[in-house]
Amino acid sequence: MHLLSLAAGVLPEFSPEEIARAAVESGFRATGFTVKPEEWTDQTTRNVQSILRGTGVEVLDVEPVWIGADGRITDSHRKILDVGAALQAKNALIVSSCADEAQNRRAFELLAEYSARCGLRACLEFLRITSIQKLSQALGIVEAVGHPAGGVLVDSIHLARCHEFELLRTVDPKWMPYAQFCDGRASCAEGHQSLLADAVDERLLPGEGALPLRESLQIFREDIPLALEIRSKALRKQYPDPVARARRVLESATSWFGY
Repeated sequence: MHLLSLAAGVLPEFSPEEIARAAVESGFRATGFTVKPEEWTDQTTRNVQSILRGTGVEVLDVEPVWIGADGRITDSHRKILDVGAALQAKNALIVSSCADEAQNRRAFELLAEYSARCGLRACLEFLRITSIQKLSQALGIVEAVGHPAGGVLVDSIHLARCHEFELLRTVDPKWMPYAQFCDGRASCAEGHQSLLADAVDERLLPGEGALPLRESLQIFREDIPLALEIRSKALRKQYPDPVARARRVLESATSWFGY
């Protein structure tokens, strides 16, 4: 059985405290958090810890550790990982705007090393709207670095848009500590704006779209945790309450999985 986690992207307009409460009150067993270094304080950490304490809800990931165009690792990156450590998160989501492969490898190596000290897995996500656009690129960096705290983050939408589904069959499971899961349209128009909208506004609940979700589950290990990354403008409009929206996502997913 997969651990199903409330991805922070389901509730983008809400505070970390509100996301924590929504996860608890809707019945999720795990959740994730967007950590904005300039806004997240020690008090935020204490508040989230207090809400989650004794509930059994774990923190699956913190995000996004965004490597900039210059490839440098900054205190802001380290702060996100430090927050992850304080929340006892399992993973940190890494993305990159750096176009230089060697710089990306070095930056990812540094992040993997720091993540290891924080008790986290550093998971490099590929998506068409960043510099690392394909599974093959992300996997190449992760394998080249070879750090045991490294990993690749596979997202259902981004896997479909990079057209490398067959490559997924060859990925060593040790490099996939968790995945992001959603449904979506069979295809998306090319262009940054179309791909961005596809990723942040137009995702669908499992079973509502045309992605090969059952096939991907046959490739993933049976117990891989899944962050339900249902970024949906329609759900945001239909369910303005965070608990109701989280509950809708969880109920839909558990029904689809047969849990």
